[in-house]
Amino acid sequence: MGIKKYKPTSPARRFASRTVNTELTKKKREKSLVVPLKKSGGRNNKGRITVRHRGGGSKRAYRIIDFKRDKLGMSAQVKAIEYDPNRSCRIALLTYSDGEKRYIIHPVGLSVGDMVFSGSGVEVEVGNALPLKEIPVGTAIHNIEMKQGRGGQLVRGAGTAAQIVSKEEKYAQIKMPSGEIRRIFLNCIATIGQVGNVDNEKISFGGAGRIRRLGRRPKVRGTAMNTCDHPHGGGRGKSKGRKHPVSPWGQPAKGYKTRKKKYSDKMIIKRKKSKR
Repeated sequence: MGIKKYKPTSPARRFASRTVNTELTKKKREKSLVVPLKKSGGRNNKGRITVRHRGGGSKRAYRIIDFKRDKLGMSAQVKAIEYDPNRSCRIALLTYSDGEKRYIIHPVGLSVGDMVFSGSGVEVEVGNALPLKEIPVGTAIHNIEMKQGRGGQLVRGAGTAAQIVSKEEKYAQIKMPSGEIRRIFLNCIATIGQVGNVDNEKISFGGAGRIRRLGRRPKVRGTAMNTCDHPHGGGRGKSKGRKHPVSPWGQPAKGYKTRKKKYSDKMIIKRKKSKR
């Protein structure tokens, strides 16, 4: 895996770059594991925009990913490594011994022809999924469950990996990629290894057109608007007045905590940033 840069044939191309997909072995998707994906344009069920700056973009089909890894004790062979437009990492196509095919997140070091397993008692090797109580302390893991049987919800982005710090009673303390330390039940399943496509964070889009194809629409500065449209709007020259930076609805934009209380917050031992 590497980064490819383009010749500066235009101002946008001068800074554009992309990952070299040398690890991909198959271009056509598995039809049995693909379903249509309808776009919302940032609108809710009432047709109102709840998330701004979304719309357009290239058409996508959703690949059904096996986050649960619930084919316990059955061997599966890696048949192909494919591109997924819905996530930053690559996906691996598995064929189980009973003939069933499933997609999983592709970890670093997993190649075509390798055998993977899931369940209790399997070896601690890249691509295998097993309970946290059977994984040694210090092992890099991804696709971690928060509740047993729900499927992996944590650490699924390209290049990410968590680490088991310690185990005590019925919990394992896990250090997340953000630096947060969280308790998770020992019976929850996690996958061994680091998520692939590590160079994804080094990509430079270069131009606006490439971002539009991802479904992101332009953002307009508040200072460029009129007073009736934004608190920073109006005035003479480029000035927002003597006001603190706020959103269009008056909510402070810098340093204001917006995280809502969740049931899982009690499992956090150390946050990414210490509370003031």
